Amino acid sequence: MGKEMTKSLPISKRMVWNSYQKVVANQGGAGIDQQSIEQFNANRDKNLYKLWNRLTSGSYFPPPVRTVFIPKKQGGKRPLGIPTVSDRMAQGVVKDYLEPHLEAIFHPRSFGYRPGRSAHDALGQCQQNCMKHSWVIDVDIKGFFDNISHEKLMQQLAYHTQEKWVLLYVERWLKAGVEQEDGRIEARTKGTPQGGIISPILANLYLHHAFDAWMEEKHSRIPFERYADDIVLHCSSQEEAQSLLKQLSERMEAFSLTLHPEKTKIVYCKNYQRTGKHANESFTFLGYCFQPRAIKDKFGRAKSVLFFSPSISQLAKKHIRERIRAVLNPQWTTQKLEWFAKLLNPKIRGWINYYTQFGKQETHRVFYYLNGLIRQWINRTYKITSKWDGKGKYQQIQAQNPNLFYHWQLGIKA
Repeated sequence: MGKEMTKSLPISKRMVWNSYQKVVANQGGAGIDQQSIEQFNANRDKNLYKLWNRLTSGSYFPPPVRTVFIPKKQGGKRPLGIPTVSDRMAQGVVKDYLEPHLEAIFHPRSFGYRPGRSAHDALGQCQQNCMKHSWVIDVDIKGFFDNISHEKLMQQLAYHTQEKWVLLYVERWLKAGVEQEDGRIEARTKGTPQGGIISPILANLYLHHAFDAWMEEKHSRIPFERYADDIVLHCSSQEEAQSLLKQLSERMEAFSLTLHPEKTKIVYCKNYQRTGKHANESFTFLGYCFQPRAIKDKFGRAKSVLFFSPSISQLAKKHIRERIRAVLNPQWTTQKLEWFAKLLNPKIRGWINYYTQFGKQETHRVFYYLNGLIRQWINRTYKITSKWDGKGKYQQIQAQNPNLFYHWQLGIKA
């Protein structure tokens, strides 16, 4: 293979340019070489030519991946791999080539990191399936991205493409060194770092063979939703769920993966028609908690009807409150309210756009917390001690600046 790679590979300058444009649009931080996008652009044409020349000659070797640790919503931290700017462009070239080929074979119930598909699509399908089926298997794969078998993944990739340059560079990315917490660079023998441009499509390919295709072949009547490694399966009975869970555990082990023993669970989708009881009657999927909820009937009568439906999860609420408090501290009276609004509004817009797709009112309540912090800031800034005077000043500011905070524009002002 080494001799063949000295020939010019079919990577055009247009492929590199298209990848470059996407990397610039997505921004992102510097990799292990500390080069930012701005620094890359300072000598853009030369840098792009050098990247293309190395890619097309087969002499491109990816640098180690910089690692940052970001907080999980459920506590703890997870490592996020940040490739260098030029390496993100190189990965994008291969990803752009692979995507149309693999999209043609990927399963329609796979939603994560795929063009034209979203988390909301997965959540909507999950809601419909919970209405039709009484039982759910909430699947958690322990350390999925860290345990992908390189050997199996390369076999899968070779099944779908015979392009030697694709196989060459994917193998190099899989083996590229990873920065450890103490700064050491360690070789990787399994797994693919979260954060790489090529990682999501490789992860989807791996689970397509490990899970999607297996479900289609062996359990085609059982619906599911998969968003990357977040999986929900829908069963008609508890016995069916227990049997499938056992088979799924064995299937994952055959692909060097393990189901998390505590986080993987069978859930009863209780509603007004399903009156039984079970230890697990809720699960969280993509930041939404699915559980029995009392909802007034379509005529608005006071009598409530129990539906199994999604709404923003408690962990997501906690995460939003923490992010808000990190920006708006009522004791920071030297800052103007407009300064807080400028920092918070893009975040508020993103949270509302994502979490109001289902259970909108529950999400709106989260921003009552923000309003409370604003009132505290007003009381401290204007040295107000009376509750009623504070409320009056708050309402006065809202009336004068109704669009100051994004959630105020939506009527969340109480």
